[in-house]
Amino acid sequence: MSSTPTPTPTPTTRLGVPTRLVAAVLPGTMLNPLNSSMIAVALVDLQRYFAVGVAMSTWLISAFYLSAAIGQPLMGRLVDLFGARRLYVSGLVLVFVVSVLAPFSPGFWWLVALRVLQGIGASVAYPSALVLFRSAAPGDTPPAGALAALGVAAASSAALGPVIGGILVAVAGWQAIFLVNVPLTVVGVVLALTTLPRGGSDRTRRSPSEVLRDVDVPGIVLFSICITALLTMLLSLAREPAWWLAPVTLAAAAGLVLRERATPTPFLDVRELAANRPLTSLLAQQGGVNLVFYALFFGLPMWLEVVRGFSTDQVGLLMLPFTILSLLVTPLAARSINRHGTRAVLVAGSALLVLGTAAVQLLGTTTPIVLLVMITVVLGIPNSLNSLGLQTGLYAASPPERIGSSGGLFQTFRYLGAIMASSLLGVTFDDGLSTDALHRVGLVIVVVAACLLALAWSLPRTLSRRTPHDARR
Repeated sequence: MSSTPTPTPTPTTRLGVPTRLVAAVLPGTMLNPLNSSMIAVALVDLQRYFAVGVAMSTWLISAFYLSAAIGQPLMGRLVDLFGARRLYVSGLVLVFVVSVLAPFSPGFWWLVALRVLQGIGASVAYPSALVLFRSAAPGDTPPAGALAALGVAAASSAALGPVIGGILVAVAGWQAIFLVNVPLTVVGVVLALTTLPRGGSDRTRRSPSEVLRDVDVPGIVLFSICITALLTMLLSLAREPAWWLAPVTLAAAAGLVLRERATPTPFLDVRELAANRPLTSLLAQQGGVNLVFYALFFGLPMWLEVVRGFSTDQVGLLMLPFTILSLLVTPLAARSINRHGTRAVLVAGSALLVLGTAAVQLLGTTTPIVLLVMITVVLGIPNSLNSLGLQTGLYAASPPERIGSSGGLFQTFRYLGAIMASSLLGVTFDDGLSTDALHRVGLVIVVVAACLLALAWSLPRTLSRRTPHDARR
């Protein structure tokens, strides 16, 4: 039995759901990308304050990524079980408490622990939003406009994170990057309590043993071990590869599959994932799209600065089309999805991605600036097409009673793609950052882009206009 609130006859807007509903979840949606990017500009101050080295300070980034990668599907499952409104508010409250306590951390590892809690709290927003949208718009067509609004909010906060963080650190020190969350969470809680529909489930009135059975603690533990081992191994590839984590990952994955196939209330429904080919394809595409995106987002600026000799501000201007077009094309992507469907937009986005990644081979020490800009333009357009197309596809392909869990797993694959990109760059650039090294990265991502095009082409033609039940056939 789902905890999704009973749909109300509230009229919707061109967003596909009531505007007030979208406005209520936007503050929470911004927390995860904002806090994952803003920390980067505070690392130097944090190293001085806590007297730690560069390698140790990066745990503030890795801990957040790991907790969010695990927390997203966990929070999504809890949202499915116990209701979106209460979990969303609880997540915001947790981030609020962490943000107040973090500036007073007595030691570095206390701050790392708080970052873990921050990652978990910020993980509630996206799966909660999907459940709330599903309740408000229970029809067959995903609310592309509402999902586009979430995408723009997340992308904007991630892009502005270093800018906002840099100003805050310069004015008030590293403590300010935590305190800035306080007004954002307060606004989010007020909007949630006054706007979001109440929802409940008879599960909340069951005994503690029944609640534990529904939550599936063993499944959560095995999933956590598997993801932690996998991501830690990937993060180590650029330095000293921790290959001993490979058998740990495989053992935990095998145990997870056996456990989830045996329990009647699995945390991760492996049977559903195996049977639902569109859903598994979309999750794989999410990982691949983010691998390509982050490989370019981090790799190109390094090459432009080190090999081509551009200054930091010049590199920022050259990369501007890559970021700006991703935001500007999002409303057009939403309209295209409403008119032509998810599959068509994903095929177009993947085809452009193949073209853009292939163009990386044209980059060299004498490449004209005009061509550099043209390539960043071509690379910027498919980002929004793929991002929004994958979200609407996930919305259509996921079972309604597990839309929160699917949304959380979807975000885990985003982190997986980002970390694989980081490992790819670390391994490829290990012997020195050169044009040849950039071309090797380009060959890898063009192969990934081609695989994405094949996966997009294989999706059902009417995915975004089918019910989730039909989409799985």
